[in-house]
Amino acid sequence: MELRQLRYFLAVAEELHFGRAARRLHMSQPPLSVQVARLEQEVGTALFDRSTRRVALTPAGRHLQARARHIVEELDTVRGEMRDFVDGLAGELTAGFVSSANYTVLPGVVQLFRASRPGVTLRLVPLTSGEQFDRLRDGTLDVGIVRDEVPQTPSDSSPALTTEVVFEERLVACLPVGHPLAGRLEVTAEELIDVPMISYPRALMPGFVDRVAEVLGTSSRTQVVEEVVHQETALGFVAAGVGTTILPESVRQLVSPSIVVVPLAGSPTTRLLAARQERTDESPVHDAFIACLRDAAAQLG
Repeated sequence: MELRQLRYFLAVAEELHFGRAARRLHMSQPPLSVQVARLEQEVGTALFDRSTRRVALTPAGRHLQARARHIVEELDTVRGEMRDFVDGLAGELTAGFVSSANYTVLPGVVQLFRASRPGVTLRLVPLTSGEQFDRLRDGTLDVGIVRDEVPQTPSDSSPALTTEVVFEERLVACLPVGHPLAGRLEVTAEELIDVPMISYPRALMPGFVDRVAEVLGTSSRTQVVEEVVHQETALGFVAAGVGTTILPESVRQLVSPSIVVVPLAGSPTTRLLAARQERTDESPVHDAFIACLRDAAAQLG
């Protein structure tokens, strides 16, 4: 029993006229009659009472009509669902993000993506950039929102990653409110060299740590007194008067009154990037998420 035969049968069952059913199916009547006869032979019973004046369903025909409608409707639903997967309107996506994205692009991208792709299950995982690189390469993460550049692929066997800059903002120094530099409109890298520094582990934040080192001139005179994973922890040390830390300007939304945010001279910047595996096959869901990232960043001006 073929799907085509069921569609032919349903057309005749609904029209109760072979000629009208054939026109509806855009075919001639003889091949339609042959297909219905073959179906009757296959099921082993007549599906229609035929006379020169009318065509009527037999009891077996009425039963098959109800079952065939259900089968065809289910198959049409499945076909539509498969089209949604192909078009990126269904499926799932796991996206990683650095914590600082919470204060810039993340709220907007989540709102835009869920509005445009309600049939896609979006899973968000807070991870450092380094953790995201590992999970992007092993395939447990689809897209990552990372900070600054992606390091080179560690081995030939690891998949390469591709990135796209989606948002850029200034780097700032966070200082205790009573610090001599806290009243400045901006501070230079040279002035920060002698200030105790709260830094971050390069293994977890390679791009950002390298960017800060580049801005500060990678001087051996930098006094790293604490190394922390989370910027909230770093700000706690700053508030306690331990020293300074360099963070993206969006950190202003987090700082307490005991911390002053001062821009760095020369307005050096840090960037958020969308990262994913470099693949030859297209992924409409991934593409849609990154497009929403661009739109969310554009709304931030």
